Amino acid sequence: MAGKIILSVAMSLDGFIAESDGGYGWVKGEGDSAQDTKSPFDMMKFMDGVDSLVMGRGSWEICTPEALEMFKQKKIYVATHRDIQDKPDNVEIISGNVVRKILDMQKGKGKDMWLFGGTKIIDDFLKAKAIDEYAIAVVPIILGEGKPLFLGKNPMQKLHLKKLSSKDGMVFLEYVKRK
Repeated sequence: MAGKIILSVAMSLDGFIAESDGGYGWVKGEGDSAQDTKSPFDMMKFMDGVDSLVMGRGSWEICTPEALEMFKQKKIYVATHRDIQDKPDNVEIISGNVVRKILDMQKGKGKDMWLFGGTKIIDDFLKAKAIDEYAIAVVPIILGEGKPLFLGKNPMQKLHLKKLSSKDGMVFLEYVKRK
Protein backbone atom coordinates (compact mmCIF):
# COMPACT_ATOMS: atom_id res chain seq x y z
CA MET A 1 0.00 0.00 0.00
CA ALA A 2 1.32 3.43 -0.92
CA GLY A 3 1.69 6.09 1.73
CA LYS A 4 -0.68 9.01 1.49
CA ILE A 5 0.16 12.61 0.70
CA ILE A 6 -1.39 14.74 3.42
CA LEU A 7 -1.69 18.50 3.26
CA SER A 8 -1.48 19.73 6.85
CA VAL A 9 -1.51 23.48 7.22
CA ALA A 10 -2.89 26.28 9.37
CA MET A 11 -4.87 29.06 7.78
CA SER A 12 -6.53 32.27 8.88
CA LEU A 13 -10.30 32.52 8.78
CA ASP A 14 -9.94 34.48 5.53
CA GLY A 15 -7.91 31.70 3.88
CA PHE A 16 -4.25 32.77 4.22
CA ILE A 17 -1.46 30.40 5.26
CA ALA A 18 1.15 33.10 5.81
CA GLU A 19 1.52 36.84 5.95
CA SER A 20 2.72 38.52 2.75
CA ASP A 21 6.33 38.31 4.00
CA GLY A 22 5.91 34.61 4.88
CA GLY A 23 5.45 35.21 8.60
CA TYR A 24 3.37 32.77 10.59
CA GLY A 25 3.73 33.97 14.18
CA TRP A 26 -0.05 34.38 14.27
CA VAL A 27 -0.58 30.59 14.16
CA LYS A 28 -1.79 30.06 17.69
CA GLY A 29 -5.03 29.71 19.56
CA GLU A 30 -6.89 32.37 21.47
CA GLY A 31 -6.29 31.04 24.99
CA ASP A 32 -9.86 29.86 25.51
CA SER A 33 -10.55 26.16 26.05
CA ALA A 34 -14.35 26.49 26.41
CA GLN A 35 -15.00 24.86 23.03
CA ASP A 36 -12.21 22.22 23.14
CA THR A 37 -13.29 18.79 21.94
CA LYS A 38 -12.28 15.60 23.72
CA SER A 39 -9.82 14.47 21.05
CA PRO A 40 -8.44 17.38 19.01
CA PHE A 41 -5.96 17.03 16.17
CA ASP A 42 -2.78 15.51 17.59
CA MET A 43 0.26 16.98 15.86
CA MET A 44 2.67 14.51 17.49
CA LYS A 45 0.58 11.54 16.32
CA PHE A 46 0.46 13.08 12.85
CA MET A 47 4.25 13.51 12.86
CA ASP A 48 4.70 9.85 13.90
CA GLY A 49 2.71 8.80 10.83
CA VAL A 50 4.86 10.64 8.31
CA ASP A 51 8.41 9.86 7.31
CA SER A 52 8.94 12.74 4.90
CA LEU A 53 7.91 16.27 4.02
CA VAL A 54 7.77 18.18 0.78
CA MET A 55 7.90 21.96 0.74
CA GLY A 56 8.72 24.84 -1.52
CA ARG A 57 11.82 27.00 -1.27
CA GLY A 58 9.98 29.80 0.53
CA SER A 59 8.74 27.45 3.23
CA TRP A 60 12.25 26.07 3.64
CA GLU A 61 13.66 29.57 4.07
CA ILE A 62 11.30 30.42 6.94
CA CYS A 63 11.73 27.12 8.81
CA THR A 64 12.86 27.90 12.33
CA PRO A 65 15.66 25.99 14.05
CA GLU A 66 12.98 24.47 16.32
CA ALA A 67 11.06 23.17 13.30
CA LEU A 68 14.22 21.75 11.75
CA GLU A 69 14.99 19.99 15.03
CA MET A 70 11.47 18.50 15.02
CA PHE A 71 11.99 17.33 11.41
CA LYS A 72 15.52 15.92 11.84
CA GLN A 73 14.33 12.29 11.68
CA LYS A 74 12.26 12.97 8.53
CA LYS A 75 13.36 13.18 4.92
CA ILE A 76 12.70 16.70 3.62
CA TYR A 77 12.26 17.36 -0.09
CA VAL A 78 12.62 21.02 -1.03
CA ALA A 79 11.24 21.98 -4.44
CA THR A 80 13.69 24.50 -5.89
CA HIS A 81 16.06 25.02 -8.79
CA ARG A 82 18.67 26.68 -6.57
CA ASP A 83 21.18 25.10 -4.23
CA ILE A 84 20.70 25.29 -0.47
CA GLN A 85 23.80 26.25 1.44
CA ASP A 86 24.66 24.19 4.52
CA LYS A 87 21.68 21.89 4.08
CA PRO A 88 21.30 19.09 6.60
CA ASP A 89 21.82 15.46 5.49
CA ASN A 90 18.07 14.77 5.59
CA VAL A 91 17.31 17.47 2.98
CA GLU A 92 17.13 16.74 -0.74
CA ILE A 93 16.50 19.26 -3.48
CA ILE A 94 14.01 18.24 -6.15
CA SER A 95 13.04 20.13 -9.27
CA GLY A 96 11.25 19.59 -12.55
CA ASN A 97 7.93 17.76 -12.26
CA VAL A 98 7.96 17.64 -8.46
CA VAL A 99 4.48 16.15 -8.18
CA ARG A 100 5.35 13.21 -10.46
CA LYS A 101 8.63 12.60 -8.62
CA ILE A 102 6.91 12.61 -5.23
CA LEU A 103 4.11 10.31 -6.44
CA ASP A 104 6.73 7.88 -7.75
CA MET A 105 8.55 7.99 -4.40
CA GLN A 106 5.34 7.27 -2.49
CA LYS A 107 4.63 4.05 -4.42
CA GLY A 108 5.07 1.10 -2.11
CA LYS A 109 5.80 3.22 0.97
CA GLY A 110 3.84 2.49 4.11
CA LYS A 111 4.30 5.86 5.79
CA ASP A 112 2.69 9.09 4.71
CA MET A 113 4.22 12.28 3.37
CA TRP A 114 3.42 15.73 4.73
CA LEU A 115 2.74 18.34 2.08
CA PHE A 116 4.03 21.21 4.19
CA GLY A 117 3.60 24.21 1.89
CA GLY A 118 3.72 26.90 0.59
CA THR A 119 1.10 28.16 -1.77
CA LYS A 120 2.81 27.25 -5.08
CA ILE A 121 3.69 23.65 -4.19
CA ILE A 122 0.22 23.13 -2.68
CA ASP A 123 -1.28 24.47 -5.92
CA ASP A 124 0.77 22.04 -8.02
CA PHE A 125 -0.40 19.04 -5.96
CA LEU A 126 -4.00 20.26 -5.88
CA LYS A 127 -4.17 20.73 -9.65
CA ALA A 128 -2.72 17.22 -10.12
CA LYS A 129 -5.33 15.81 -7.70
CA ALA A 130 -2.41 14.28 -5.79
CA ILE A 131 -3.51 15.16 -2.24
CA ASP A 132 -5.07 12.21 -0.42
CA GLU A 133 -5.99 13.92 2.84
CA TYR A 134 -6.33 17.45 4.15
CA ALA A 135 -5.70 18.46 7.77
CA ILE A 136 -6.55 22.14 7.97
CA ALA A 137 -6.39 24.16 11.18
CA VAL A 138 -8.48 27.32 11.05
CA VAL A 139 -6.87 29.91 13.31
CA PRO A 140 -9.13 32.54 14.92
CA ILE A 141 -7.70 35.53 13.08
CA ILE A 142 -8.46 37.53 9.96
CA LEU A 143 -5.21 38.61 8.32
CA GLY A 144 -6.72 40.72 5.55
CA GLU A 145 -3.92 39.83 3.16
CA GLY A 146 -1.16 37.29 2.77
CA LYS A 147 -0.38 34.06 0.96
CA PRO A 148 -3.60 32.20 0.14
CA LEU A 149 -4.09 28.50 0.76
CA PHE A 150 -5.50 27.97 -2.73
CA LEU A 151 -4.59 29.99 -5.82
CA GLY A 152 -7.78 29.24 -7.75
CA LYS A 153 -8.82 27.60 -11.03
CA ASN A 154 -8.61 24.20 -9.36
CA PRO A 155 -10.33 21.05 -10.52
CA MET A 156 -13.36 20.04 -8.48
CA GLN A 157 -12.50 17.46 -5.83
CA LYS A 158 -15.12 15.95 -3.60
CA LEU A 159 -14.05 15.38 -0.02
CA HIS A 160 -15.40 13.57 3.02
CA LEU A 161 -15.12 15.11 6.49
CA LYS A 162 -13.27 12.48 8.51
CA LYS A 163 -12.98 14.45 11.74
CA LEU A 164 -13.88 17.84 13.17
CA SER A 165 -12.29 19.03 16.40
CA SER A 166 -11.29 22.18 18.21
CA LYS A 167 -8.68 23.33 20.68
CA ASP A 168 -7.83 26.75 22.06
CA GLY A 169 -10.22 28.47 19.64
CA MET A 170 -8.78 26.74 16.56
CA VAL A 171 -10.95 24.43 14.48
CA PHE A 172 -9.34 21.35 12.92
CA LEU A 173 -10.88 19.95 9.75
CA GLU A 174 -9.66 16.57 8.51
CA TYR A 175 -10.85 15.52 5.06
CA VAL A 176 -10.20 12.54 2.79
CA LYS A 177 -10.86 12.27 -0.93
CA ARG A 178 -14.26 10.83 -1.69
CA LYS A 179 -14.14 7.63 -3.73
